[in-house]
Amino acid sequence: MSQRDRDREVTRRSLIQWSLAAGAALGVSRAGILDVLERTGGKGIAEAAGDTTRKRSVHLRGVDGGLSWFQLLWPHNDIALARDTSDRFPFHLPGEHQAITGTGGTLTLCTDSPFRTLPPERQMTAFMAGGNEAHTNRPRSVARALSGDSLFAIAAVLQRGNPGVVPVIAVNDSEYGTAPGAPAAAVVPTGADIVGLFNSAASRAGSLLATTSHADLYRARYATLAALNRAADRSTTRQAYATGKSAARFLGTNLAAQLQIQPADEQSYGIDATMRPEIAAIGRTLIVAAKAFQMGLTSSLILPALRDDPHQAFTDMAALRNSTSGLQKVLDGFMADLALRTDSVTGVKLSDDIVITIDGDTPKTPLDKNNWLDDTPSNSNWMYVYGGGKLKTGWFGGITRTGATTGFDPATGAPAPYNGDLQAKAACAAVAYAIARGDMRAVQDFSRIDISGLVVA
Repeated sequence: MSQRDRDREVTRRSLIQWSLAAGAALGVSRAGILDVLERTGGKGIAEAAGDTTRKRSVHLRGVDGGLSWFQLLWPHNDIALARDTSDRFPFHLPGEHQAITGTGGTLTLCTDSPFRTLPPERQMTAFMAGGNEAHTNRPRSVARALSGDSLFAIAAVLQRGNPGVVPVIAVNDSEYGTAPGAPAAAVVPTGADIVGLFNSAASRAGSLLATTSHADLYRARYATLAALNRAADRSTTRQAYATGKSAARFLGTNLAAQLQIQPADEQSYGIDATMRPEIAAIGRTLIVAAKAFQMGLTSSLILPALRDDPHQAFTDMAALRNSTSGLQKVLDGFMADLALRTDSVTGVKLSDDIVITIDGDTPKTPLDKNNWLDDTPSNSNWMYVYGGGKLKTGWFGGITRTGATTGFDPATGAPAPYNGDLQAKAACAAVAYAIARGDMRAVQDFSRIDISGLVVA
């Protein structure tokens, strides 16, 4: 591709992003926006705007020991069984679990497992991958496995064709990382600040309205704005906008209002005064994310999960259960929320358009709950992924009650000796495949590992 063609692609993408965001603020459906784009920018641009080929993604990072909580939601299969007859193992619901046959391996679910009512092909995938990096808030053995490129930045590269005002949002000190062609991430102190991000984005949206080297696309921007005003058919939007800045200001104010969390939102996510504040904060962040995804404002969110290093978790079972059930409530609430929202162009439920990853520094030992130590057999680690139907489900590899640790062969999915680095590379490639909706060519820009045994064609 020539430099001229690359420049044209960038400006075309900018026009699409700006038009979809402006149309959302003006109350124009995305179908109406596509009609306007076809008239003002041509059929090719309209088709590109309607081609939502990449899934959105949420990346939860259980740092400083926080990943260990998720071991209780989706335990190792043999550990859950061992707990039925021995109190030593760190699992909190003996006798209250069931093993299901996923499309790739067995997965043990319990009362506190999110998504447990979904069919086997929509369950979680658990990859043995990476190494134990206890007590760091920036674990990298999984997230940076692909030649140092960040899994989260790779996701953003794959999603860059999606419309959006802010492609990626990172909450708190969540590390975004780099990858060739990755857009910049917007960083906010807390999930609550995401709303303000879009409000303040109005005054900074010049990058979406900037003069380009292509006069035809430059003119198309303003022709599109005028047509969007006509399509809105509102008295408040009939007058022409003098500049892109005033359009952006109008845009930002409306988006912020639409992203506000309402009491009904919190109720549907199970958020109340009894929920741990840290878990309630995760839930509120996911509420805003669901709204932002539906409005086409962003494609990816990176946020901290619990980070409390729970060595003494099993000394207070009531508090432990409050944590596990709280995580289940907000994650199930998020999925149910997405199921009620659709992409206005494709009609696809957003619950079918999401990939969720959960990784961290240490999942803690699955062998002994006493002082729940950080060390893991074979210095192992693992990552949980909701692949939205594009990944085979269940455990790939695992740990038994004796501490025996296995990995997996990415090409077949069969058990294999544990190799944390190799299997982390495969896990990241599988996540990329899910986000790319099975576009292996796009994945091969970052990894050539054969992951046939992990994915659904």
